Amino acid sequence: MALNQKHAPTGFESNKDPIYDSEKNSKYGSGDMESRGRHSSSFGQRGGRIGPVLKHLRGTTELAGSDSDANILAGQIEAESENAIQYRTCSWQKTAALLFSEYICLAIMSFPYSYSVLGLVPGLILTVVIAAFVLYTSLVVWEFCLRHPEVRDVCDIGQMLFWGKTWAWYATAVMFILNNTFIQGLHVLVFAKYLNTITNHSQCTIVFAVVAAIICWLSSLPRTFSALANLATASAFFTFISVLLAAIFAGIEAHPAGYNPDPSFIDPVTGIHGGEPTVTALPVAGTTFVAGMSAFLNISYTFIGQITIPSFIAEMREPKDFPKALWAVTIAEVLVFGIIGSVVYAYTGNQYNTAPAFGSLGNETFKKVSFSFMIPTLIFLGVLYASVSARFIFFRIFEGTKHKSSHTVVGWAAWAGILAATWVGAFLIAEVIPFFSDLLSVMSSLFDSFFGFIFWGLAYVRMRRVDGGVTWLSDMSIYGYSMLALNLFIIAIGVFFLSAGTYASVQSIINSYAAGTVGGVFTCASNGL
Repeated sequence: MALNQKHAPTGFESNKDPIYDSEKNSKYGSGDMESRGRHSSSFGQRGGRIGPVLKHLRGTTELAGSDSDANILAGQIEAESENAIQYRTCSWQKTAALLFSEYICLAIMSFPYSYSVLGLVPGLILTVVIAAFVLYTSLVVWEFCLRHPEVRDVCDIGQMLFWGKTWAWYATAVMFILNNTFIQGLHVLVFAKYLNTITNHSQCTIVFAVVAAIICWLSSLPRTFSALANLATASAFFTFISVLLAAIFAGIEAHPAGYNPDPSFIDPVTGIHGGEPTVTALPVAGTTFVAGMSAFLNISYTFIGQITIPSFIAEMREPKDFPKALWAVTIAEVLVFGIIGSVVYAYTGNQYNTAPAFGSLGNETFKKVSFSFMIPTLIFLGVLYASVSARFIFFRIFEGTKHKSSHTVVGWAAWAGILAATWVGAFLIAEVIPFFSDLLSVMSSLFDSFFGFIFWGLAYVRMRRVDGGVTWLSDMSIYGYSMLALNLFIIAIGVFFLSAGTYASVQSIINSYAAGTVGGVFTCASNGL
């Protein structure tokens, strides 16, 4: 399926502006005016400058003329004004709620484990560094989407970045659907884990997984992100309560789960040493590359979520306000991840850590209460990714028809059917693959390398090339060269994830098989904490 080849300026910046006039070969990074405008817009303030769009003609990149192209964004909003179902209705506050629900999630409770492997100091440093890189690349995504308000999801961007090639769209689409479905499968699995924990394994785990998939499917039926925003707010709020309670309970209980006062004791099953919880500032001697890399990737994957940003921006009434939502969630992420991870690690130490950290709580009531507040996010985060996937398919089937914008039987049946297919796929993936969590790491290494880093470093280079014309490299300022170096480094990080991350994830699968910890297929065995 080819991308619509007609592109137009956003209306936020005319291509006839002297700064971006292609005939004058103006370039980004060469003047204070461009820098001030771009920095202002990065915080969601008015007056930011957005450059011209990319226009693909026979594989080349040219400037699109503002005189001949319509303002797509204004046209989209106007075209929806009479529709029963309107998509471009999200405020930046609602978009912030969606971002909070995506990032303030169960993965927070794996940070104590990561800190126990990496050491507290490197763990906290990496938390801040990864957050900064994801913030920056997310702003690049946003700038790209402002130039292209016709973009509906990351698949459109993937095709644009690779000169409008159809194969790029299909390759991105495959990664996009698989990534989202695996995340849905993770939430089916974890929801079943919760039900096993809270009921002391009263039913076969497969039954709990089916119940989880059905609940998630029903919750994902709302058609617009604006309608999902209220659920997103509740999800983020209850997740915050959940992790806060876990940290408080870890601090007030006498000992973590599995505690043994004898320092010379070694658990014959787990190999865990006894004694008081040990907290280290640096990695302990003997930490392997695979263990350290897995802990680092765990932190990184929690932050990487740029794959949903184009879909969110596509339903914002004012896309230029997106940075407000992005900065709010990034600041909250760093504080919550760092504080909760550090506090829980301080009380559970290297010996008694589990992932998620609810399992580290020795008091059963504490564990069940704190885990129970996580229910909304166990449901909603999978719902969010299912909705993003369903949009990708639904919009391309019904674009330009009444079924997309009206309450028709065909439209709602197709929407429900597409969602059901994604949840059936998620259930099967979660149950059929016995090393699901390790495979999820492999998929994350393969896909997040592109969606978290490579795409956006490349997007920056492509945009600067359009801004500066054929002489953009020779005309750049020192600032321009430093930003180019930064984005080339971001691409290199993506390549590192793709290579070293995939190796570490595959080796972890091999180690799990060697240790005999790989479970069965469609098993009734409890996976509770």
